[in-house]
Amino acid sequence: MKTKKYSQKAADRRSGYLFISPFFILFGIFGVFPLLFTAYLSFHKWDILGTAEFVGFKNYISLFTNDPLFWKALGNTFSIWILSTIPQLIAALVIAFLLNQAFLKGKAFFRLSIFMPNVTSIVAVAIIFSAMFGTQYGIVNYVLSFFGIEPINWKGSYVGTHVVISAMVMWRWVGYNAIIYLAGLQGISKDLYEAAIIDGASKMQQLIYITVPLLRPIIIFTVLQSTIGGMQIFTEPLLFGKGGNNQGLTMTLYLYEEAFTRFSFGYASAIAWLLFIIIIIFSLTNVMLTRKINSTD
Repeated sequence: MKTKKYSQKAADRRSGYLFISPFFILFGIFGVFPLLFTAYLSFHKWDILGTAEFVGFKNYISLFTNDPLFWKALGNTFSIWILSTIPQLIAALVIAFLLNQAFLKGKAFFRLSIFMPNVTSIVAVAIIFSAMFGTQYGIVNYVLSFFGIEPINWKGSYVGTHVVISAMVMWRWVGYNAIIYLAGLQGISKDLYEAAIIDGASKMQQLIYITVPLLRPIIIFTVLQSTIGGMQIFTEPLLFGKGGNNQGLTMTLYLYEEAFTRFSFGYASAIAWLLFIIIIIFSLTNVMLTRKINSTD
């Protein structure tokens, strides 16, 4: 009897592993293997046609000591990330707070409207923003002319390129984060807001002292997600253009050019791994700061 029970448990265990095996097999093929192979390539010089030549840490050393373009791409990535992520998350939180108010009519329409940019083709977004920020006939420069501001060469200036790319990122993702915040807001008891209203708290005070503290785990999640996405920004600068002085060149775009334009796959792999390490450092820093904030509460 015990033998049959043991055999049944073993069969159930094997069946369980069998059911979940497709995920791990696909993850191993398309996730783990490329990661390990990229790490292997980062120590080699390889143009995809010939034999890979082992060069040790030469690719990494060259990135740090003999590649000003890498540092420019890194600086551009951080600049665009700061310009797009911080305003985006603040705007998303404010929008979610407004959509959660009882007095607002047509909430379903507004929720759908703010989420639409996230499902819009990024190619269409780039075309529209390129037209809006055109130097000669762009609507933005046209509006600025009413205030006596000379036309800005958005694609030709460092700040202009970063502003336009950041605007594209914000326009696409602010609604997505707002929906996440809205889901978290709906889990907060309305009694807290009613008590705050009785005590005379304004909407801004409710947002600062009730909404933000209770949404802290969700805010940390969106910060981590936005950090990872911001460090990997690729499509927007590729379609808008990196500019004549490479002011729009990001880490992933530089990686792409090294791999598929100059066919330096070993060097591109080193860039990919440095980017991976930077993302890990940022993520761990956010987690440590979160724990520290929670411990002081």
